[in-house]
Amino acid sequence: MSNEVEIRKMPKKTIVLISIMTLIALAGFIFITTTKSMKMEEVLSSLGHKNIIDIKVINKLSVEDKETKIKSTVYKIAFKDIDLNKDCIGFVHRSNKGKYSKDIDCK
Repeated sequence: MSNEVEIRKMPKKTIVLISIMTLIALAGFIFITTTKSMKMEEVLSSLGHKNIIDIKVINKLSVEDKETKIKSTVYKIAFKDIDLNKDCIGFVHRSNKGKYSKDIDCK
């Protein structure tokens, strides 16, 4: 008795299908990340940070006010403000009415 285990190769169709699905998932991730950064760049521009680079949306949270039960969204962001020549990190709050406010610390 030999203890050889027969290993079956994966079919080429399966390998191609997995590769295509991986590329689609990667393209989707890049698209979502890019559009989030572009949207935050617009929002920060309207809030007074016009000349910024290296913007990164770190986190997005859905929050609810305990008293009023109103839901809103908070984004944690980091970027470099060229006008101030400082690195900034903080929060951008989007109310349920679409109004934005900021709590950003630049160092």
